[in-house]
Amino acid sequence: MDGEIDYIIVGAGSAGCVLANRLSESGGHRVVLLEAGGTDRRFFVQMPLGYGKLFYNPAVNWMYRAEPDPGLAGQADHIPRGRLLGGSSSINAMVWIRGHRQDYDDWRAAGNIGWGWDDVLPAYRAMEDNEAGADAFRGTGGPLYISRNRKGLHWLVEDYIAACGEAGLAYNPDFNGAEQEGAGTYQMTIRGARRNSAARAFLRPAMRRRNLRVETGAQVMRVLLEGRRAVGVEYRQGGQTRLLRCRGEVILSGGAINSPQVLQLSGIGPGALLQGLGLPVMQDNPNVGDHYSDHHGINYTWAMKVPTYNNILRPLWGKALMGLWWLALGGGPLAKSINHGGGFFRTRPGLPRPNMQLYMQAFSTLLPRAGERPLLTPDPFPGLSIGLSNCRPTSRGHVRIASPDPFAPPRIVANAFSTPEDVAEMLEAVKFLRVIAAQPSFARWVDHELRPGPEVQEDEALIADFRQRSGTVYHQSCTCRMGPDAATSVVGPDLRVHGIAGLRVADASAFPNLIAGNTNAPSMLMGWMGADRILSDAR
Repeated sequence: MDGEIDYIIVGAGSAGCVLANRLSESGGHRVVLLEAGGTDRRFFVQMPLGYGKLFYNPAVNWMYRAEPDPGLAGQADHIPRGRLLGGSSSINAMVWIRGHRQDYDDWRAAGNIGWGWDDVLPAYRAMEDNEAGADAFRGTGGPLYISRNRKGLHWLVEDYIAACGEAGLAYNPDFNGAEQEGAGTYQMTIRGARRNSAARAFLRPAMRRRNLRVETGAQVMRVLLEGRRAVGVEYRQGGQTRLLRCRGEVILSGGAINSPQVLQLSGIGPGALLQGLGLPVMQDNPNVGDHYSDHHGINYTWAMKVPTYNNILRPLWGKALMGLWWLALGGGPLAKSINHGGGFFRTRPGLPRPNMQLYMQAFSTLLPRAGERPLLTPDPFPGLSIGLSNCRPTSRGHVRIASPDPFAPPRIVANAFSTPEDVAEMLEAVKFLRVIAAQPSFARWVDHELRPGPEVQEDEALIADFRQRSGTVYHQSCTCRMGPDAATSVVGPDLRVHGIAGLRVADASAFPNLIAGNTNAPSMLMGWMGADRILSDAR
């Protein structure tokens, strides 16, 4: 198959799985998908709440660590990224959020023709099979089942939504509908009480096709270039270095960290950096790895007068009972993400759209176990958390290789809360969490505030607290951003790498700007619409 390959896809994540499905669908193209990790057929991958067990598991997780960040009080943030079929869609919290319509219109206004809201909405509708049914915004009949997520929720979700209403944030039945603002429940990529990752929805059906080859344990080291054209890749598999050539295109879908890393290792990136590491400069573009954007968030936590999931998921007997419930009947808290409720709000009335996202979790984890995100081992008392994250931070970081060794992790500099705007809006936002908690529907169940604690009241103390306790919410983006001008971007609106033929990037790294909400949906969109462009050019 080697000499007859049309497309090589690097990375079987959210975008890569969609690309593999769509590029192989007609049977007329030969496609190879290379994934550095292994299978997604693991117990805790399939169990929706099992992602807590994957948070620090190097068998399925790249386990990246950012550089110590002054904006986070000097802390080095843990950055989990999926290293298995499905990528981060196999280890994430499964929340399905497209983003605000104006986010995409901003993409189009920046010169990315074909990426406005009116352009992406039909693609989302074609992709989806939404349990809530079809309407002007939702789709049905597509390959990706989306759970409406209205049954089996913790009863405190209703009181959380009611408290948001009492605080002035109205109920919203669909954050992916006509309006994003409001409080409600999240749609989820869960089907039949199992995680519905990009691997399950898109890749597994495509793997039955003879014209698609999927290689696991295959880490790409660099793109092979002949002059200014990509002709294949070099990768490591089973202790051996292999070359794979194609007659069509190489598409990088490694995500916001791995895609710029592979480009830089291939001599495409900041010239001075590459020269300093002894790498040949094939295309000097300082934007490769730059413009790093991410959402950062924090939880406020309360001790409750009534039982929460802590009471049932902490004891061994409770774990066993919930495990049996999930295995036998597909029910209970293990069948869902922990983020049952949520919402979007504006920190100031004059803003044109929401700038903060909410997460309601009927449990708490102030006493974590070492080496585990303790979703399955919460605190030994009834607790509840409401978290938030910023939607459009202005802080920017970068991703840069630190060595010519392709197996060495790159340096990740997040620069969280490095602008006055980001600090000011976060300060406004955390104050609103206490406004929600003070409303009658919520306050009647609260015993006392645990974090940050009632003694933390002044602005300086609140800022110090969110710098100390905030962290990434795992939405790294924009490091190979899309734009018509090579002076400010890495790929054009067709996702072709500026200056290099036969090479594209289709994943969250190509976002021109970070969207408001979880990034799994727009990552799959990049694969879906990227395939459209690739197939259109092949005709």
